[in-house]
Order: sequence, then C-alpha cells, then structure tokens
Amino acid sequence: MTDKTQLIEGLNGHAPGFIRMLGGRIVDVDLEQATCVFEFNVSKDFCHSIDIVQGGFITAMLDAAMSHAIFAVDQSITAVSSLEIKTSYLAPTRAGSLRVEGRVIKASYKTAFFEGSITNSDGELTATSSSVAKLGRAK
Repeated sequence: MTDKTQLIEGLNGHAPGFIRMLGGRIVDVDLEQATCVFEFNVSKDFCHSIDIVQGGFITAMLDAAMSHAIFAVDQSITAVSSLEIKTSYLAPTRAGSLRVEGRVIKASYKTAFFEGSITNSDGELTATSSSVAKLGRAK
C-alpha cells in the first residue's frame, strides 16, 4: 500500500478495542523512518491518584505504537508478540491528550526491536520503552 492516508485508515480500522477504549488513533506513519504516531485522549477512568494514568495503560499505549510501526512498514506481518518490554516512567503521565510514537530499530524475519515514547500536550517526555518481539507472517 503506497498511499499514506489509506494505510493509516486501514491500520485504524483494524485497531483492537483497547486502543479505542483509551481514545487512540494513528495520526501519522513514516515508512522511511519506520515510525508510527498515535494520539491518545485518555480519560480519568484509566487513572489512579486523581489524574495519573496507571502504568499498565502507559505500557499498553507504547506497545501499540511500537507494534503498529512494524505493521505499517511490512504488511506481511500478521502478529507481533512481545518477548520483552521495558517501560521507564520519567514523569507523571496525566489524563488528556498524549502523543505516542513507536519506531522499529531493527527487524529480521522472525524478531524485531522497538523503541517508544510518550509526550504530553506540553511537549514533556513522560515515558519511554524498548521491546523485543516475535513476528508472525502471512503464509
């Protein structure tokens, strides 16, 4: 698929329910840089301590962005299964609008290495991640 708008619409159309639940949608992909950018609008329903997003949801958003980066780059990939994921919480990630970027660092036929980041609406980096995943491909 060469048209970026169609690619983004296709990826958003097949997004798992948890992405929609967290108010997420893909807003950009860069095939050359192997990146995928999501915007999430997270409600306070996913928070503890009034408005701080619970860490598992932070990791889920990062994992989604990283996985979708490889889905965007290589449409023969049908599944991404995390083998390891590390999340670093740099500052409180508060409910509201978040920019989540995932990028493919290196991919082989069966595995891929990723990095991700979350930036709040003030441009502050609040969390980062790295991941290794097993790739499933269409037969």
